[in-house]
Amino acid sequence: MSGGVLPVVRIQRQDFDVAAEIARLTQGRADIGAVVTFSGLCRDEQGALSALELEHYPGMAEAEIARIAAEAVERWPLQGLTAIHRHGKIAPGENIVLVVAASAHRHAAFEAANFLMDYLKSRAPFWKKEHRADGSEGGWVEAKEADATAAQRWSQSE
Repeated sequence: MSGGVLPVVRIQRQDFDVAAEIARLTQGRADIGAVVTFSGLCRDEQGALSALELEHYPGMAEAEIARIAAEAVERWPLQGLTAIHRHGKIAPGENIVLVVAASAHRHAAFEAANFLMDYLKSRAPFWKKEHRADGSEGGWVEAKEADATAAQRWSQSE
């Protein structure tokens, strides 16, 4: 790991506190000059969605996210990195995902957070099913081509 940074990766059913996660990562760290966060929320899809259900393979999802987080700390000079992803039924307005990247300078924090989030949106092993507000059967959500395209910019072959 670059500079001895060990990323924190959690997949959990319960909600998380964004401010508490930032504080945990930065407490007592005078070497941190920038913290970039991304917090993803469940949308209501114009009132059509009652919940989004996220499933994963325990162990596999954590290992895959840890692998890409380790790549982020190798690519950028970070002082800390946290990735939290929820599973289970999540109602509109509730947190789904959090990425917190801390570094001495903003550029590394922004890049690492973007890199990790692009991976989470395009390749992390989660499956999403919609639960509709009208009670009708919701379908499984397909990955978006735009998310895959965004992730391609991080290819090591560049």
